Formats: sequence, structure tokens, C-alpha cells
Amino acid sequence: MRDFQVIVIGGGHAGIEAAAAAARMGATTALISGDLAKVGEMSCNPAIGGVGKGQLVREIDALGGLMGYITDRTGIHFRTLNKSKGPAVWSSRAQCDRKLYREFAQELLAGIEYLTLVEGMVVGIGCEDNKFSHVILQDGREISGKACVLASGTFLNGLIHIGEEQTPAGRVNEAPSLHLSESLQVLGFKPGRLKTGTPPRLEGETIDYSKMESQPGDDDFLPFSLRTTTGVTNRVHCHITYTSAETHRIVEANIHRSAMFSGNIQGIGPRYCPSIEDKIHRFRDKDRHQLFIEPEGLDTTEIYINGLSTSLPADVQNDILHSIPGLENVVMKRPGYAIEYDFFPAFQIKPTLETRLVANLYFCGQINGTSGYEEAAAQGLLAGINAVTKLNNRPQVVIDRAQAYIGVMIDDLVTRVPMEPYRMFTSRAEYRLALREDNAYDRLIEIGRSFGLVTDQMMERYVSDREQLDSEHKRLHKTSIMASLVDPDANGDKLPMGVLLKRPGVTYRHLATVDEECALFPERLGERLEILIKYAGYMEKQLREIDRFRQLESRKIPDDFDLGVLSGLKKEAIAVLQQYRPINLGQASRLNGITFSDITVLMIHLKRHYSSSVSRETN
Repeated sequence: MRDFQVIVIGGGHAGIEAAAAAARMGATTALISGDLAKVGEMSCNPAIGGVGKGQLVREIDALGGLMGYITDRTGIHFRTLNKSKGPAVWSSRAQCDRKLYREFAQELLAGIEYLTLVEGMVVGIGCEDNKFSHVILQDGREISGKACVLASGTFLNGLIHIGEEQTPAGRVNEAPSLHLSESLQVLGFKPGRLKTGTPPRLEGETIDYSKMESQPGDDDFLPFSLRTTTGVTNRVHCHITYTSAETHRIVEANIHRSAMFSGNIQGIGPRYCPSIEDKIHRFRDKDRHQLFIEPEGLDTTEIYINGLSTSLPADVQNDILHSIPGLENVVMKRPGYAIEYDFFPAFQIKPTLETRLVANLYFCGQINGTSGYEEAAAQGLLAGINAVTKLNNRPQVVIDRAQAYIGVMIDDLVTRVPMEPYRMFTSRAEYRLALREDNAYDRLIEIGRSFGLVTDQMMERYVSDREQLDSEHKRLHKTSIMASLVDPDANGDKLPMGVLLKRPGVTYRHLATVDEECALFPERLGERLEILIKYAGYMEKQLREIDRFRQLESRKIPDDFDLGVLSGLKKEAIAVLQQYRPINLGQASRLNGITFSDITVLMIHLKRHYSSSVSRETN
């Protein structure tokens, strides 16, 4: 039996981040995957980022994770979404080369000291005295460890559906994990069932792009990672097309053959990423639906058709494709499919991602009910960090809702049972103005640095940027110019440039046309400075809201606090509190079924608990 400090099960985005973090923090770490050649595989769309997800990638990088750096190195098409809206919802997205992403991820892992990659299928989790002790592999091997991070993706009893056909698989052409879920249930964990899907893959040389809208990348895109010292390069165009009336007719005529509508699928699918049959069924008033034609890589002609996820039979998928403008003669290389899999609702984990039933066992990624590479990677990174900090008797990291999108996601997961696969959106963050992409490092880099995950080079770049921003901020408020130089509607007064920059029509680029130092200032920092100055008033208001939020978050609920004997609480409230075991009053207030009066009662009992604790210590 081999012995490691941390064992990571799964080589997807969550497993990569967990294993890399644990090993870089000095823990001997084993990453176990059923097929080591598939470590780092992008199983669905080869894209990273998007609305709410771009923020997660920046936060992962600020904590010292790998995803942003891998994306910069292997991206082929870069865009910032929502640029016409406010900076709180600007979200970066990159189309990557699927093969290069996997290869570079494996290259990075191979260079990490203390990390060992092990090929094998885990079928069981062992524990002693309710503490993780070892894993059991299908071939009979046992590997012991002090902590375990389970990042199983869609492999737990995974079942692929294409029309009436069903194939056990974790991904296409990859065997599922058929015993690990049962092992967890024996330990007392309660499972659920979810589903997700993927669209057909197309032969790009059979597409008529002249019938589609071209979608070039952004030339001024800022790299995802502070490790990236050069700019990124757009090397392909994506395209946009739409479904047609004939598409809708074909789907309606065959909807009974869809695995989802036939009743073959028991798992719940993602509402915000529906299949094409679900879109057409639910939105009958829409004449067409937008589809994105996205290349899979530089040395392949394979195309991903974003927006056409489906579980219809292959012959129907062919007919659908041929009804879409530009795809009349397209060759389908692989049909789309739906996959359902086991997950374990996250009321069974703590905000640290450690499970409540088994000490030193951490869940991350789709096992917690999430969907998406970025959501998985963020959880994996935090789970890897916390697995090592606990072994080293250091405080575990809990990120709150006002600190990061990562905190929003984890808080959402541990305070409610998902009715569908959880996906991050900017709308989920009530403090999103304070959680912008551009200030992710201000919020989180010190945490990553404290664990040795942020490199010296990254820290030096951050400190340099911060010093330049602070210096220029002061200069703009001390240096006055004629207002009419940048604002045609202004009178002849001289005003500080910082004051002028607050005006809606004035940008930092305007200042750069009349001020030499602004012209020499890095453009990427100029945009950040503009955001800081224009939104200063709104930020002050949001920071006051965050202060009020943190007052409730600071009211901790001790582990030894007996929620089952509190007088004045409804039975329903007690049941909810016992199931979710919130760590503070703020988290308790966000549980479904908990009212303001319940929080008031809980606050009174907590005061008594702390008073009696102080009395006992005094005596």
C-alpha cells in the first residue's frame, strides 16, 4: 500500500487544481485517474470563461491556480462579453485548442514536485473512526492517505443517452465509475441524480460560412493570468447562425424520441443551458435560436456547435443540422448526447468543502451539483488548499459572498439543495460591483500568496501595478486641466482630471489625448483606474452593505451548539438548521424555510451560549 498525504480522485478541472495546489503546498499528493492520457480533457466545449465564469477564472488565478494560465497559453479566440454594460458584469471568455489545453495541463502537472500521477479506477473509500484512511482501486490496489479530494465529474454511475440508446460511460468512450457512488452511500452520504448534455461535433470543411455572421476576437483582450507576460493572440474566427422554421418542425415531430422527453432520463438538467428540444418546447414564441460555430483547435477541422445540445437520435440530429443556414451539407462527426450521473447534495459538506460525515474527505466539482469547468476548478483549488491546511493544523479557508464569486458559489451550494446543475452567473452575486474581474487580485492574491501558490513573478507584477494605480490616482486628483479639453459641454473652468473622469462621457483615453503622462500610462491600468474613479460613490454604498452583511457573518454558530433543543423555534426551522448546520447567522438566514423571527430566536440562544461559556471559563 502506497502512502500519500493527499489523494485526489479525478483528472478533470477540479482534480487538476486540487492536486496542483496540494503538491505545491508541499504535501505528497497522488492524482488518480482512470486514463492518464485524458487528464485535463475538456469534455464539452473547449472554452473557458463567460458571464460569471470569467470572474471565477480571474479569482482562481489570484489564488495561484492554473486554469487562467493554461487558457492564455492555449487560447485561440478571446472576447470580453457584456462590454456594452457596466464593468461589474464584464466577463472574459476564450475558445481554446482542446488538444493543446490537455497537453499543457499535463505538462504543468509533470513539473510539480511531490505530485504523482496514478492510473486506475477508484471503487471504494476507506475510513477509520469517521476519518478518511485509504482508497481501493478496481484492480485491488489500496492507496492510503491522510486526506482525500473527490473530483469525480460525471463519472459516478454515468449513463449516456442518444435517443433510445443508453451507454454506461463517464464521458464518450470512457468507462464510468460503477462502485464509488455505492461506497459513499454505505458511509451514509445521500445521493441525487443530475444530467447535462453536449451538442454534435461537425466537419468544418463541410460548412458554408458565407451564410453565417463572422465573430472575430478582441484585439485588446487582457490575459487571464498574471503569469502571462505577453499579450494573447486571436488565431481563428467563430461564427453565428440560427435555427430555422424547419429546425423547429423537425424537433417538434421527433421530440418524443428525445431521451429527456421520453422519460428515459431521471436526472434534472440545467435550466440555463437547455437542450435544443427543451428550448423549442419551452419557447414556442421564438422564431429562431442563436447558435455559435466554434473551432475545436488549430490542427483539426472539427467544430463545436454551441447552443445545440441534444439527446435526440443520431438520424434526427442529422436532419436538424441540415435545416440550419450554412449547415445544409454538413457532415456530423459525432452525435450530441445527454449524460446523467450521481451527485451528492452539498448540505453534506462544510463551506471548506470537507464532508460532514467523514473527516479529511473533500468533495469538489460536479459531485456537489455544479456544472462547468470554472465552477469545478474553483472548488478543486479550495479543496486542495483546505486539505493541506487541515493536515498542517492551519486555519481552513472560507471565502464569503462579499469576497469572491467563489464564495457566492460555495455559499449557494451549502445552503440549498440544487434543483438543477448549478452554474455561475453575475446575477447570483449581490455585491457584484465589488467583485469585478479587474479587482480579483486586490481581493484574493494575499490568500494565494500565504499558501505559496502565487509566484514571486506574479506578486511583483501585482505590487507594481498597484503602486502605479495608486500613484496615478493621486496625480489625477492633484492635476487640473481645462474641462473643455475633454468635455465639449463644459465651461472654461479648470478642474482636477480625477473629477473630470467621473463625468459619464469622459474616459481615460480622452485624458490621454491632452495629458502626456496619461498617454504614457499603461492602457490596461488606465481602464482600471477609470473604473475605480467613476464607480467610487457606488462602491462606498456597496461597502456599507458589505459591512452590514459581515455583522451577521461574524456571529458564529459553534460546532457544539445543539440546534435540536432550542425553545422558540418551529420544528421545521430546527430540521433545516440540523440538516445544513450553518456556520454563522448570515448563512442561517439564507436557508430556505428560515424566517427573520427564527434568526432572532437563534441570536438570543447564541448570546446565552456565549455568556455561559464565558462564565464557565471565568470559574
